[in-house]
Amino acid sequence: MLEETGPEWLSEEVKTGTTIIAIEFDGGVVLGSDSRVSAGASVVNRVMNKLSPLHDKIYCALSGSAADAQTVAEIVNYQLDVHSVEIDEDPQVRSAATLVRNISYKYKEELSAHLIVAALSLAMNRDGSSGGVAFIVSIDEHGTEEKVVLGNDLPTFFDQ
Repeated sequence: MLEETGPEWLSEEVKTGTTIIAIEFDGGVVLGSDSRVSAGASVVNRVMNKLSPLHDKIYCALSGSAADAQTVAEIVNYQLDVHSVEIDEDPQVRSAATLVRNISYKYKEELSAHLIVAALSLAMNRDGSSGGVAFIVSIDEHGTEEKVVLGNDLPTFFDQ
């Protein structure tokens, strides 16, 4: 009797979308993401920077529809700029997160976007499997510094 193993697609590797992560540590937060943009099963861009500034010291990691996520980030960036002029100081990360939450909820039926909001952090984006690039944003009380590093120049966990 033949053993039934099921459809071939059940044994194939499962590929999902974007990976974004935020890790809190004593003194800050690290944001990270992959750098690939896909449309269905096809990779349409291997080096998109998914870490977006919302204000001078506030960043977010983007996932979901690239167009939707970038639009939400741009709207929040504009609103935070206006808000900081009105209050004559930098906005709080809570204000940025609240704006993202309110926009996401208001347009939940139309949008396919998910953002992680963080401040006073180190943000890094790397896709080592494709060579890719790393977009690194250092954020501290003195300001921000952005760098782009080629994936082949980055150490891997087994380098000494």
